[in-house]
Amino acid sequence: MQDYLLKHETITVNKIDYLIRSLKDRQQFSDNEQLAEDLGISSATWALFGVVWPSSRVLAATVCLFEMDGKRVLEIGCGIALSSIVLHQMGVDITASDYHPLAREFLDKNILGNKMKPIKFQTGNWEVENLLLGDYDLIIGSDVLYEPAHAKSVSDFIDCHSSADVEVVIVDPNRGNRASFTKKMIALGYTHHFEKFDVRDADNVQTRGRILHYQR
Repeated sequence: MQDYLLKHETITVNKIDYLIRSLKDRQQFSDNEQLAEDLGISSATWALFGVVWPSSRVLAATVCLFEMDGKRVLEIGCGIALSSIVLHQMGVDITASDYHPLAREFLDKNILGNKMKPIKFQTGNWEVENLLLGDYDLIIGSDVLYEPAHAKSVSDFIDCHSSADVEVVIVDPNRGNRASFTKKMIALGYTHHFEKFDVRDADNVQTRGRILHYQR
């Protein structure tokens, strides 16, 4: 039974409109079968997957300009998966991943709502290996460093699913764990550079951060 409220909005990325179904706000919660609780997702964090965050808009606007011919792409911690939807529309070989029990349902309905063919999705728990994921040439994510422990878990997860020649793009809204994450990535053999971003949403709320680029 659906006990949460939704909203529908049009999000424009690179002059193309996408109809996006998401949670109404961060106060929504519904876990009658305790699926999220069993995965360690609390009521306080349950709704975070279902919001289109400013960082996800920045990521989508960034990666849609990349040269993607022949590349296998993975979005980690995809949530509503705006970037995956945009790249899928472009014909990119994209796999979306998240560990929230409703992430795939929301993604599938957004794909259907935009009249696209089905998209690939895999469970992406950074603490548990998924042998079905394989390796990728480009790994992307937005706002995935929101806990100190994620510096290690996310870097290890990325490295586990990186091809020999890989690029990683992470949009980070200054969560405070960027430096430790970068140290982990350097130790794993990645070079890096970054660029700053400064955006405002429809309510004129400002978000600042960095677009982190890693290569190996």
